Amino acid sequence: MSRRLISLIRDIYGTKDAIPLHVPIFAGNEATYVAETVASTFVSSVGTYVDRFEADVAEYTGAGRAVAVVNGTAALHIGLVALGVRHGDLVLTQSLTFVGTANAIAHAGARPVFIDVERATLGMSPEALEDWLRTHATRDADGTTRHQGHRIAACVPMHTFGHPARVAEIVAVCDAHGIPVLEDAAEAMGSWRGDRHCGTFGRLGALSFNGNKLITTGGGGMVLANGPDGQRIKHLTTTAKRPHAYEYVHDAIGYNYRLPNINAALGCAQMERLAEMLAIKRKLAQTYRQALEGSDLEFVAEPDDCRSNYWLNAVIAPDRAARDALLSETNEAGIGTRPIWRLMHHLPMYADCPRGDLARSEWLETRVVNLPSSVPTGWTP
Repeated sequence: MSRRLISLIRDIYGTKDAIPLHVPIFAGNEATYVAETVASTFVSSVGTYVDRFEADVAEYTGAGRAVAVVNGTAALHIGLVALGVRHGDLVLTQSLTFVGTANAIAHAGARPVFIDVERATLGMSPEALEDWLRTHATRDADGTTRHQGHRIAACVPMHTFGHPARVAEIVAVCDAHGIPVLEDAAEAMGSWRGDRHCGTFGRLGALSFNGNKLITTGGGGMVLANGPDGQRIKHLTTTAKRPHAYEYVHDAIGYNYRLPNINAALGCAQMERLAEMLAIKRKLAQTYRQALEGSDLEFVAEPDDCRSNYWLNAVIAPDRAARDALLSETNEAGIGTRPIWRLMHHLPMYADCPRGDLARSEWLETRVVNLPSSVPTGWTP
């Protein structure tokens, strides 16, 4: 199967050179907008492109407000700060995730609690979440949910590879326990569950526009919010400086998480081509899916009632040996395949964190492989 897959990928990308996992595509107004920003001299933390980028993302996702920040980890961190996460708290999340999810929790002074995922979505299992809370959590008279005396301050489910988790059910479980939800939608720009964009189900959501994402600002992220949270997050991410013509007055411990205007210019141009890139991504996913039918590799398709962005296409190998053989043979041939992330509780800094039964996470860790997923040159919707 590896030989067939290598041939298929080379046909898709039309090259005998090395093929990376995911690279950005700049085929619109990126150079024009960046040049305009340079000419204006407003290349740093203020400028019209920041405002425009925030407005474009808010309108597209349906969020009440979108606040641009320097990267996805910063978006998660400031989201946790806005939710009131404090030193010594616990935050529910999944072990099958990129390390930035757990790191943001640690940056807020809290410890992650790892909940199992489900195979269909690769995202947090609402049933596993409910089971862990029922078995391990207690509720104070004031409604605070705790584990071994520590407050459970938030829940951070993640939309893996852009496939929407069953986030409405996760939010319902958390609501019943008085736990706010911050969606890690870093990989899910352009992904929908039903008629709602990922990142808009919980109280807050976080997006990433890193160079390897579907659309990019080079480095960048966004917090999606409704109600007063958005205004407070904007204030905190701009060093908590009160507006004044010339005085420097800061009324809280703030963060210099502002997205530079030059990066936002890139993002505005990328947003103009988002629909086109999403359509091509779906064609690429369908090409992989059809080619793999009848093979021993299971293509990871979008969940029911969802429209995934197919940021990274993925397959599930029969076992670890088959996964390792696929990774070795494709990479030796210059094809940039990758395993799924090492589970967070297998990393030394998170090895002692509380966790539930992670059987499905462990199973997936040994089998999932990502395939090259860049938008192929010359493809049209």
